[in-house]
Amino acid sequence: MRDLTHLQVGWADLADILTVALLIYVLLVLLRGTRAMQMLWGIVILVGMYLAANALGLLTVSAILRELLFYLPFAIVVLFQQEIRRMLMAFGSTGWYRIFGTSDEGPVFINELALGAQAMASDRTGALIAIERRDTLAGWAETGIPLDARFSYDLLLNIFIPGTPLHDGAVIIRGDRIAAAACFLPLTTRAEISSELGTRHRAAIGLSEETDALVVVVSEETGTISLAIEGQLLRPLDDTKLRSALAENLYFPHSAEELEP
Repeated sequence: MRDLTHLQVGWADLADILTVALLIYVLLVLLRGTRAMQMLWGIVILVGMYLAANALGLLTVSAILRELLFYLPFAIVVLFQQEIRRMLMAFGSTGWYRIFGTSDEGPVFINELALGAQAMASDRTGALIAIERRDTLAGWAETGIPLDARFSYDLLLNIFIPGTPLHDGAVIIRGDRIAAAACFLPLTTRAEISSELGTRHRAAIGLSEETDALVVVVSEETGTISLAIEGQLLRPLDDTKLRSALAENLYFPHSAEELEP
């Protein structure tokens, strides 16, 4: 048996191991809830099959899997350009931190957002409001008109006045500021989504499937307030339930199933 007593682990080795572990954790956080995460699991399965085929001496299977794994990185770059771009943009982004976690602005923001949603619901004014958390929404903010304006009840209502240049599309909130308006969000492709739900609701669900964002929707047809979390739509919500759901997810995140009214 090989003598391993001469091996020593120094501070440099520990730093090396911790750095690799941190990078893996960061990668998993950035990919969580995206199509790329599903691809990552597929790669893990392919590698496992390749190792098993090698161990069992299955030469043909091993050769096929080896070729697949060789060309896979090129396919990933082509198929997941947007995901890779957003992942790289997330480094150093404010989305890394739980917004409002230690800020006194949190309760004020939640109060003004809930009041704004209720006011628009009463007037049957359609609205789509995405709140950035850990996952950056910079890629979607670029599809709209940049504002970088301090969030307020009055500004929110003015943005969604029908007929104004910014009322179509989504508002993206980062921290205590409105980063952009009139933004395009990804639509969910799930077949089981009710046909009663319009484009705003599908966009809200779609973004919440791909990121950890909270997305508030006000229906123009019914005046119903909804909140999309992790691909689930909580509705109908009055201003009290909306405040509660926002506070619980901005301060003490839960799964969508735990919060369903």
